[in-house]
Amino acid sequence: MNETISRRSAFKTTAAGALFGTVMAAVEQNVAAADLKGNINHSVCKWCYRKIPLEKFCQEANRIGLKSVELLNPPDFPMLNKYDLHCAMVSFPQGKTPRGVKVGGITRAFNRIEHHDTLLEIYEPHIKASANAGFRNVICFSGNRNGLDDEQGIKNCAIGLKRMMKLAEKYDVTITMELLNSKVNHKDYQCDQTEWGVELCKAIGSERFKLLYDIYHMQIMEGDVIATIKKHNQYFSHYHTGGVPGRNEIDDSQELYYPAICKAIKETGFKGFIAQEFIPKRKDQIASLEQGVGICDV
Repeated sequence: MNETISRRSAFKTTAAGALFGTVMAAVEQNVAAADLKGNINHSVCKWCYRKIPLEKFCQEANRIGLKSVELLNPPDFPMLNKYDLHCAMVSFPQGKTPRGVKVGGITRAFNRIEHHDTLLEIYEPHIKASANAGFRNVICFSGNRNGLDDEQGIKNCAIGLKRMMKLAEKYDVTITMELLNSKVNHKDYQCDQTEWGVELCKAIGSERFKLLYDIYHMQIMEGDVIATIKKHNQYFSHYHTGGVPGRNEIDDSQELYYPAICKAIKETGFKGFIAQEFIPKRKDQIASLEQGVGICDV
C-alpha cells in the first residue's frame, strides 16, 4: 500500500472520529440541560427498561422532555395520563383462535386467513380503548412465512386488514405494521422488506394503514436508510431507533449516524414520533436514554 495514501486515510479517519466525538459531547451537554429543539416528537419503548417501574420511568421521561412512552396496553393508560404523556404506538393484543392457536404477536398474525376472525375480535376493543385515550397508532404484525410465498402473504394480510379498516377509520386510528429483520432477530418474519410493506399499503389503500419503519431492523435487512425514508416516507407513520450491530446505544459505538437520519426524517415534513428502542448496555440506563434523545434532537 502507498505510504502517503495510508497516512492520508489515517488522518481522515482520526479527524472524522474527533468530529463525531465533538458532536456527541455537544449533544450530551444539550440534553443534560433539557434544551430540546422542538423539531422532533420524542418517544421511548418501555420494554427496553423492564426493571424500572412504569411510574418512575414516566417521571424520568418528563424530566428528559419526552412526549410519549410507548408499546403499552390500555391498563397502563391511566399512568400515562397522570404524567401527561402520550402513547405514540400502542402495543398489540393477543388471543386464541377456536383451535387454541395464540395469535396477534410477531409470529402468527395477518398473513393467515384462518387468524383473521380472532384478530378482528381482539383488536376491536383495543382500538376503541386507544381512541378513547387519544392514542392514534396501534401496532400489528404480518406473522412468519412458514412456507407462504410473499405475494400470497400480501394478499392474505390485505384481506384481513381491509376488514379492520372500517373500524380504524371510524375511530381515526392508524393500524401500523412493523418492519422487522428476519436475518438476526425474527427468523422467517414476512414483513421484512420495505418494498413488501409498501406493496401491502397499496393493496389496502387506506390512510389508516401505515408502516413502522424500524431503522435498526431495516439497516440489517437492506441498508440505504436515508434514501428509503426519502422515497417511501408517505407510508411510514412511526420510526424506531436502535444501534447496529447489537441493538444497543445509538452513539459512536455503532455504524448508523442518527443525526443525519433524523434530519432526513424531519425534512420529509414528518409530524409523528421517533421512538428510542435500543437496549441499554450501560448500568445507568436513563443516562443512555437521555443521550439517545439528544443525538436524535436535530
